Amino acid sequence: MKRSFGVIGLMVLGTLVFGVMVAAQQQVTITFWHTYSVEEAKFLVTRVIPAFEALHPNIKVKEVTIPYDVYREKLLTAIAAGEVPDVARVDIIWVPELAKMGVLSALDLLMPDFGDYKDRMFPGPLATNFWAGHYYGLPLNTNTRVLVWNKEMYDAAGIKGPPQTIEEFRAVCKAIKALGPDKYGFVDGGTYGWAVLPWIWSFGGDITDPNMIRATGYLNGPDTVAAYEFLRELFAEGHISPMIVGEAIIGAFEGYAQNVYANLLEGPWVGPIMKSMFPQKELHLALVPAGKGGSVSVVGGENIVLFEGSRNKEAALEFIRFMLSPSVQLAMADVGLITALAPLAKLWENDPYLGVFMEQLKTARPRLVHPAWAKIEVVLTRAGQEILLGVKTPQQALDDAAKQIDQILAEQ
Repeated sequence: MKRSFGVIGLMVLGTLVFGVMVAAQQQVTITFWHTYSVEEAKFLVTRVIPAFEALHPNIKVKEVTIPYDVYREKLLTAIAAGEVPDVARVDIIWVPELAKMGVLSALDLLMPDFGDYKDRMFPGPLATNFWAGHYYGLPLNTNTRVLVWNKEMYDAAGIKGPPQTIEEFRAVCKAIKALGPDKYGFVDGGTYGWAVLPWIWSFGGDITDPNMIRATGYLNGPDTVAAYEFLRELFAEGHISPMIVGEAIIGAFEGYAQNVYANLLEGPWVGPIMKSMFPQKELHLALVPAGKGGSVSVVGGENIVLFEGSRNKEAALEFIRFMLSPSVQLAMADVGLITALAPLAKLWENDPYLGVFMEQLKTARPRLVHPAWAKIEVVLTRAGQEILLGVKTPQQALDDAAKQIDQILAEQ
């Protein structure tokens, strides 16, 4: 569903109100770094920034587009040189690391109206900004993974609809396998956190305790072990594509279009990608199959942060407020970016596509909000590979991984 909200038109009244307030203020320029795609950046430059500058004629915004694959390195280089941007759109998994480095401003301390924004956010995306007692950013856009199910393959196997529970998912995989040895009930790209956390959480497991002090008793606890035993069983029986261990027989989207894969977990980008690559193939979405822990998926997206080194913090905060305003958030949805503002989700609740993602976001959780997440994920990924390839049992692999993660956590 496409909604066009016309940012500039919505902001005309604001221009009249705020123009007087800022007229006498000194002209400043703030720098905004981001990784928006070509289409998203074009919208930012031609619609969003002009609307902001119309509201705040004393503030100019210099936007800088940086490719994602070099963005983190460029940020770290800028930090070392003391030449940081004022505001940045960053991957949610980077916020704790940057906060621990002391380079981000705690927004809950700087913004008297921080609570107004905090209270309107989905809890999963919001949690990605919390570190050591403070919030160092706010969700700028979000996403999550949902089940993408292949109706053609379901129909051929005599399955009436998508599985609501993990046990139903297991039965679906077995029914799909009956269609032929080259058919798979599920495909995913690996055993990194983005892939396995929906299963761990839905089984009722976790990686660490809530305070992120230890993994022992959690990563190697009975519920997490059960999640990995479930994945190992499906893989051993040929229900999961060997892509999960790096042996690609066909790409996930191509395999879905050609009726090789019956299910995958994907984010909201799956629609535009499939429409572009395989326009004849219909997409069908459902929530992640529920287990002991419910139907829980993983949160993705980007946060907006303010650097402590900014010389124009008040102007930068005005830009942050503007980017998080309902009108801008709705307008950015026109280029495929999902808002983290929970009240706006009602606009899409009956949408057969985005409505599923909005519903899943109610229970979606962030990857471990910890500065050492990158190191922890390496351990988690390796343990998953060892389990699926039969190098270790799930209990052995997770016992070993928990000890390694305990050491990583103790070093922080």
